[in-house]
Amino acid sequence: MLIGIDDTDSPQGMCTTYLGAVLARRLIHEHMQVRESRLVRLNPNVTFKTRGNAAIMLTAEGEPDRAFTIACDLVEELADFSCENTNPGVVVTEKKPDPAFYRKAVTDFCTIEEAVAILDTAGARYRGWKNRRGLIGATAAIASELADQTSEILVYREPARFGTPREVDRRSLFDAEAATFPHTWDTVDVANDVVVCVPHTPDPVLFGIRGESPRWVMAARQMIQSEPPSLEQIWVTNQGTDAHLLDAAIGELREGLSYRVRGTVADVPKTGTGGHVSFTIRDGDPSVRCMAYEPTKNFRQLVRQLIPGDDVIACGSFKKGSINLEKLKIVSLADDRRIRPPVCTACNKRMTSDGKDKGWKCRKCGARADLPDVQEISRTLETGWFEVPPTARRHLARPLCREIPE
Repeated sequence: MLIGIDDTDSPQGMCTTYLGAVLARRLIHEHMQVRESRLVRLNPNVTFKTRGNAAIMLTAEGEPDRAFTIACDLVEELADFSCENTNPGVVVTEKKPDPAFYRKAVTDFCTIEEAVAILDTAGARYRGWKNRRGLIGATAAIASELADQTSEILVYREPARFGTPREVDRRSLFDAEAATFPHTWDTVDVANDVVVCVPHTPDPVLFGIRGESPRWVMAARQMIQSEPPSLEQIWVTNQGTDAHLLDAAIGELREGLSYRVRGTVADVPKTGTGGHVSFTIRDGDPSVRCMAYEPTKNFRQLVRQLIPGDDVIACGSFKKGSINLEKLKIVSLADDRRIRPPVCTACNKRMTSDGKDKGWKCRKCGARADLPDVQEISRTLETGWFEVPPTARRHLARPLCREIPE
């Protein structure tokens, strides 16, 4: 059977993955076998998400009615019902729904009615609390098929420590990154000297290590020194896969979806209030603004080097008329030329324009010239992929250490 759960947390606490890890142990205690624990990230632009918009799925063997009862009881025990936006959903089914629902949930928006219709067709057991929105994520989780998958080990705190400062040895995190990268990623941000894998919210997670396989995330985890954990769970995930990105032309973009878009840089990047950098790309007449916000740090330095004519592929979410950049591929670079008035060969002075389409004239001696002085400027920018730093990376964004399929 497949067990899906979503929307049990709030900004004040709890974590759906923690509830799933506890559920796995309770099922095992009831002599059921848990075959797989899956963490599924959905559309990162959903406005009512708590943090990373994650749902979980357990693949198990046992008595479905009993598993459903245990799961529902656990949600009532642990979910943060005090939060207005916490609306849990639990699903147990012996028939896997159409994966198309998962693909829509990770790239688009789904409704509760769509989820319920799919569950009814599958003959699933399900329950939703309050407005039942969690049924969307729970259904997407059990419908998920991961053509590309990664792993994450999540280490959880003792309940008595929830909401208190976390005790994780900083040096051990950097050592783990050095020893296991690129097989693990986003443990720390080396360039900005920042720890990434330890949350700052009052939830049960102590830290999490993401990587290409259970073996590698466990190898990194064993190097980390911290306060005593209560439990640990290795999850199969769609994190770091770009599952949220859709290929589209500039004129086809829809608010709240994430895209991979090709275009030509149309203007010189500008740095605005707060250090945010913007520029426009164009594909014929349609154009779209691209944004590199201040949290992307050194990534903005790359963006500032773009010039009109550069051919790029922009990846990110389309929100309020802009693509919020997650990564950028420079396909080809335009020639950078500085055009200036020619120098008079007799006077060694710059000439001035003699009028539109009339060439140039030396004010001192009257000499004339028809062609400007064109200076080719060498560019240090190179073609290829570039990404935001780990501190600004979204869960679903594929890091360059995994290589980007062409």
